Formats: sequence, C-alpha cells, structure tokens
Amino acid sequence: MRKTNFSVTAPALSRTGGVLREIYKNRTIYLFISPFFLLFAVFGLFPILFSIYLAFQKWDGIGKMEFTGLGNFRYLIMDELFWQSIFNTLQIWVYSTIPMLFFALIIAFLLNSSFIRFRNVYRVAYFLPNVTSIVAVSIIFGTLFGNRYGFLNFLLTAFGLEPVEWLNSSFWLKIAIATIIIWRWTGYNAIIYLAGLQSIPNELYEAARIDGANLAQIFFKITIPLLRPVILFTVITSTIGGMQIFTEPQILVGNSGGPGGAGLTIVLYLYQQSFINHLFGYGSAIAWGMFVIILLFSILNWKIVQRNEKL
Repeated sequence: MRKTNFSVTAPALSRTGGVLREIYKNRTIYLFISPFFLLFAVFGLFPILFSIYLAFQKWDGIGKMEFTGLGNFRYLIMDELFWQSIFNTLQIWVYSTIPMLFFALIIAFLLNSSFIRFRNVYRVAYFLPNVTSIVAVSIIFGTLFGNRYGFLNFLLTAFGLEPVEWLNSSFWLKIAIATIIIWRWTGYNAIIYLAGLQSIPNELYEAARIDGANLAQIFFKITIPLLRPVILFTVITSTIGGMQIFTEPQILVGNSGGPGGAGLTIVLYLYQQSFINHLFGYGSAIAWGMFVIILLFSILNWKIVQRNEKL
C-alpha cells in the first residue's frame, strides 16, 4: 500500500491574517470606499442593533431605561390597535397593488409596441411621479379628496351627484391612500416591466401576428407567461413597500390615523407610539413585529416563485 506523505513547506497564514494583509495591501482603495461603511455603521447598523436592545426596555427617550424582558412583545400581541393597523395596511396594499401592477403592465406593453410614437417621452413622463416629493404629492391629493372643498367633490356636485366624505369614511379613506400609491409607483413598475418585455424575442410577436393573433391574444398568451418572473419580482417588492406605508395617511389624516383609525398603518402606529407617546421601547417592538410580517410575506412569495419554476 502506497503511503502519501504530507509535508508543510511554509507556515500557513491564518484566514484572519490573510484578510488583514490583503486590506493593508489595498489600503488606498479601502480608504476611498470607507465613507460608505462608516456611514452605514452609524446610520444603518447601529440603529438596527440598538432597536433590538431597545425592544426589551421601557424608555421615554430622556429618563433611565427599565428592562422589561418580553413585556413589550406580550403587550404587542394583545394590542388591538396593532392588529387593526395590520388589517388596515393589508387592505390598502390590496387596493393599491393589484390595479397598480395591472396598469403598469398595460403601460409597459404599449410603450414596447412599435406603433407608439415618442416612446422615450412617455417613459420619462411615467417615471416622474416616482422622483416627486411624496409629501408634496400627498398634499395635492389631500386637496383633491377634501371633504368639503375638494376638487373631486366639486366635479360630483357639478354633475348633480352627492359629495363624498373621502377622509371621513373608512373605505374611501383607504381608496384615497391607495390612489396616491398607484399614481406614484405605476410608472416605476412599468419601467421594470418594460425591461422584461425588451428581453422577449420579437420573433415570437411576429410569428403570432402572421398566425392572425390580435393584440389581446398576444398580450395574454405570450407576454404574460414570459413575463411571469418579473411580475413575481414586482409583487414581492410591492409587498415590502406596501407594508411600510406612512407618509400618505400621515399627511391626509394626521397622526391619529383618521376617523376610527381607518388610516392607521403599521408604520404610522409605530411613529405614533414612539414619537407622540414617547414609548420608544414599545415602538421598537412594533418595528420588529413589522419585520416578522414582511419576512413572512417574502418567504410566501419566494415559495410561490419556487413552485412556479418547478411547474
């Protein structure tokens, strides 16, 4: 039986030593990119770690912290307002995401069509709402949905219809918030869909037209199936964004969430408890509760993606 002798000809460097040596060797490059890591450590990593610690404390932001263990999380589970904020957020997410992604898909399909002129102008125009200040947009929409002097009620009364108390009704308030989200994010998702559409070979569309397929058949039989991964991606990102709605209801109805708390979303409730009631420990617990909800939705969407890929 042949023996193999393993001999060490040079002392092996430890993994840590090797990394440190590479950093020192390329210290100039690391010096140039260090501002990002410093800013991330101060404004990103530290707040995350501190919020974990704070979730187990009772603190008003000024006085001494008091360790409460899992007390904040126990109260969170029993808090009716927290569950109401989840329900409100999910409702607004449904009202906004479904029409938003549908309109985005239609717009992207039209922008990708050869018969549309000045397509680059339309692409810029549809993306502009995404880079517009959300506070300014919410204020403008607040004047549109005003209960007494809103522009929409002016139009309704001009046609002899009864005005709608948009911001005093639980249902219509959610519709108003969802409308702002649709207006702001439809163009953004349309650009993503457009990028996906441009990866589809034109030969498929040309073959379908030769076979006599109309525009609707091309859209539902070719575009939708081939664009499924992109659609699932936008659903995941819209879910994550939809769970973090804050500015729209806060500008429209204030920190209270409107009549009956109909506009009280998870992030607005977090803001209310932390910066209005000065319960920073409980606010941190709400933040981690929201993190768990977003994580569960992300896992669910990921499972759906994996299932569709297997099919």
